[in-house]
Amino acid sequence: MIDVRLVREQTSMVKASLARRSADYEASVDAVLQADADWRDLVSRREAVRAEVKAISKGVGEAKRSGDEEKAASLAATSKELGAQEQSLGEQVDAKESERRDLMLRLPNLPADECPDGDGPDDNPVVHYWNAALDARDGPFSFGILEGRSDAGSALYLSEEEEEKARCAIESSFGDANRVPHWEIGQQLGILDPERATKMSGKMFGMYRGMGASLVRALTSWAIDSHSDAFEEVRPPSFVKTETMISTGHLPKFAEDAFHMERDDLWAIPTAEVPLTSMGREEILPEAELPVRMTAYTPCFRREAGSAGRDTRGLLRLHEFDKVEILAYATPSQAAELHRDLLHRAEALLRQLGISYRVIDLCAGDLGNSAARTFDLEAYSPGTGMWLEVSSVSWFSDYQARRANIRYRQGNEGGEPSSKPGIEFVHTLNGSALAWPRVWAALVETNRRPDGSVSIPECLRPYLRGQDSIAAKAAN
Repeated sequence: MIDVRLVREQTSMVKASLARRSADYEASVDAVLQADADWRDLVSRREAVRAEVKAISKGVGEAKRSGDEEKAASLAATSKELGAQEQSLGEQVDAKESERRDLMLRLPNLPADECPDGDGPDDNPVVHYWNAALDARDGPFSFGILEGRSDAGSALYLSEEEEEKARCAIESSFGDANRVPHWEIGQQLGILDPERATKMSGKMFGMYRGMGASLVRALTSWAIDSHSDAFEEVRPPSFVKTETMISTGHLPKFAEDAFHMERDDLWAIPTAEVPLTSMGREEILPEAELPVRMTAYTPCFRREAGSAGRDTRGLLRLHEFDKVEILAYATPSQAAELHRDLLHRAEALLRQLGISYRVIDLCAGDLGNSAARTFDLEAYSPGTGMWLEVSSVSWFSDYQARRANIRYRQGNEGGEPSSKPGIEFVHTLNGSALAWPRVWAALVETNRRPDGSVSIPECLRPYLRGQDSIAAKAAN
């Protein structure tokens, strides 16, 4: 969450920054300020009563020592009354603090200064496109921050002319064999069985079979191995407590999109970001240990409330899917480089798979609730003619760390002691690397041959016992 001192001391800046998100948060900020003022007033009153009780207690002792029992009894009665008042004020302080925290939890993060302005998805600028064939033939469609351009101004993004040229070139580069949707390919090859998944679990569930299931397993192992050079592999729980969901900002805002087991008060994780972020909850890390890098494969569960009838065919939108996540804790000075590294890693996977994609910089009005800046990777699906989000790579500043109370002690071991000025909140970053259903869809469509078979990217073959294709004759 945002630092309440920032809301209190730089109210105009906070309101102006949140206004960039295209929603009106002014009343919410004012409610926080009122709750904060009420809380501070109650704290002041409680401390004044506490001081008075302390002074009276001293007077009781003096009266008893002087033999004035009547005065001592009178002062003791007054002290008892004030003690009850102090207790009542303490309860009011706790209630008001809880109210203030709840209001703070509902405020989104401040967009980064570098985050482009805009009201929604239509305003997201394109950083660059990539396509294997066009990259080899005409040079890379790569622009922006990853290719050395300045982060300042419009130089970061493709012009409308560049964007149109790259998009049209990629979309027109595929043949008829590739323009078959993955659900038809899956049925033809016997590697996808949505009908039985629906029979067992209902709509918006998928089921891979044979080489289709092996492909998901291979993608997972390959991706985890790709990050093993710098990231610790973790297998976290798939169900977490409410406070764990609160830490990342998934609660209270997105409760309707999550699966909740009321009997146990546990939530099915929507992403490995949730448990990985809470690995350091309520801890103080030595600065020398930062950055901390973790990667995890988990199933992910999402209700997708409000998505009924929208992009729900095949694997485009599921209640359960597999994903590999990469996540980091960092100091503020490490965050920018780590953000670039996470984005590079997600892109590198798509390039090795030969999947065409583009990178977009989410505008302030399209940012997730907790993010300060996000780059989305969208893979091109030639079978559906759609650009599908397969990764979001985000920097959250200290927003999540404040919710989870993840801090670090400045200085190396043996340096500055654990005094308050030397302890700061970490910054958190994460990215999907990658989410498999849409990658699986784009992969089988992109690699479909005229005879109906699907070639397997070379990087996956060691994980598939050397098999280089899914043959058309494998169809049931």
